[in-house]
Amino acid sequence: MADRYLTFTRTAPGRFLTRRLGLPRPVPLRRWSPEHPALDGPLLHLTAGDVPLPGLHEVLVRTGLAPHTGPLGTRRPAAVVLDATGVATVTALVDVHATLHPVVRSIADCGRVVVLGAPPSPADHHQAAAQQALDGFVRSLAKELGRGRTATLVRTTSAAAAETTLRFLLSPKSAYVNGQTVEVTHAAPDEHAPGIHDPARPLAGRTALVTGAARGIGEAVARVLARDGAHVVALDVPAARTDLVRVAARVGGEPLALDITADDAGERIAAALPDGLDVLVHNAGITRDRRLANMAADRWSPVIDVNLGSVLRTTDFLLKSGTLRRGGSVVATASIAGLAGNAGQTNYAASKAGVAGLVRSLAPRALGEHGITVNAVAPGFIETRMTAAVPLLIREAGRRLNSLAQAGQPVDVAETVAWLALGGVNGQVVRVCGQSLLGA
Repeated sequence: MADRYLTFTRTAPGRFLTRRLGLPRPVPLRRWSPEHPALDGPLLHLTAGDVPLPGLHEVLVRTGLAPHTGPLGTRRPAAVVLDATGVATVTALVDVHATLHPVVRSIADCGRVVVLGAPPSPADHHQAAAQQALDGFVRSLAKELGRGRTATLVRTTSAAAAETTLRFLLSPKSAYVNGQTVEVTHAAPDEHAPGIHDPARPLAGRTALVTGAARGIGEAVARVLARDGAHVVALDVPAARTDLVRVAARVGGEPLALDITADDAGERIAAALPDGLDVLVHNAGITRDRRLANMAADRWSPVIDVNLGSVLRTTDFLLKSGTLRRGGSVVATASIAGLAGNAGQTNYAASKAGVAGLVRSLAPRALGEHGITVNAVAPGFIETRMTAAVPLLIREAGRRLNSLAQAGQPVDVAETVAWLALGGVNGQVVRVCGQSLLGA
C-alpha cells in the first residue's frame, strides 16, 4: 500500500505543514537496484583509540566504496566507518566524540555510520564499560541522524570475519536496519564455498529452502536469494499452490507444497532435497490476535505450532539427518513483538520470543557440531497484505514510530536474510524495523 503521507511531505504544502507542526518528514530510502547497487559517494574511515583493527582498510576497499582517512573537502561521505575497537577506557571515549562530531552533519542522505567495537571483556571491566558505552552511543546516534541515515555497531576482533557484514551495512541493502548491535566472533563464511568471492552472486552453488514463500516477505526472500545465485525451493501450504508455483517459476526454483506443521514435514523436505540443503529460511507464520482474556485455545495453539513448534521440529530433523550441509545456515523469523511485547498478541509474541531463544541456544552448538550458523531476523512494521488490513490510524502510527519515520518493505527483510545466509555471523537476532521505538 502506498505511503501517502510520505508522498505528501515531498510536496511544497507538505514541507510547509510538517515544518510548522513539527511532524515527521521521512526521506524515501534508497534501496538496492541493478541500476544503483552501491551508495553514492566516498567512505570516510576514522579511528578512535590507540590500536586500530588490522586489515580493516583492505576490507573497506573491497566493499566497493573508496575509503579516505583524511578531509573530503566539499564532498559528502556516503558512509563513515569509525574503528573504535581500541577504545578500552572511559577516557578513550573522548576520541569517539572528537572523531565523529565534526563530520556527522556532512553525511549524505540515506548514508551510513558503522562503528566497529570489540566484544566486552569479562576480564577487564574498564574495557567492558567503555565498549558497552558504544552500544548506547550508537543507538542514540541512530535516533538523531534523520534523513534516511542509519547507524550500526559491529563488534568484532577480525576485519576479515566482518567483511560480509560490512558489505551489507555499507550498501543500499541495509536501508531499514538501524540502531542495531551485531556481534561477529569466530563465524566466517567458508572460503571455499561457491560464489563467496563473487559479490554479485555470493550464494551461487547453494540450495535454499524458504517456508511461507507464496507471498509477502517469503516471496521477497525467495526472489533475493535467487538474485544472489541460490537455487530456491519455495515451500508453502497446499492451499497456496497456485501462488507457490508462480513464485517458484519466477525465481527459477522448485515449488514444494506441504504443511510445515505435519509430523513428517522434515522427512518430506529431506526426500525433496536428496543432494542436501545449504540455507534454511523459516518464514512461515500466522497470527490469531486476541487479548488473553478473550483468547480461546484454538487461537493459541496453532500460532505456537506454526511459528515455533514447526521451526524446532524441522530444524532438528534436518540437522540430525545431515540434510543441512556443513557450511550452511539457518535463518528464522522472529518479530519485534516477541522482543518488546504487543497487546493482543500474547500467542504471537510468545512464539517469536521462542524463536529468539532457539537461536541463542542452538547457534553455538550448531556451529561447533555441524559448521552451521543460526540467526534470526525480527521485522518491525513491514508493508504487506496483512498490515494493509490494519485500521488507518494504527497503520500510520506503525509507520511513523521508528527513527526513519516510515514502514519497511518485504525486500528489507529479504536483504537481511540474504546477508545472514552467507554465514558471516552467528547467534544474532537482527531487528529490521528502522529502529522502531517499540521496545527500543
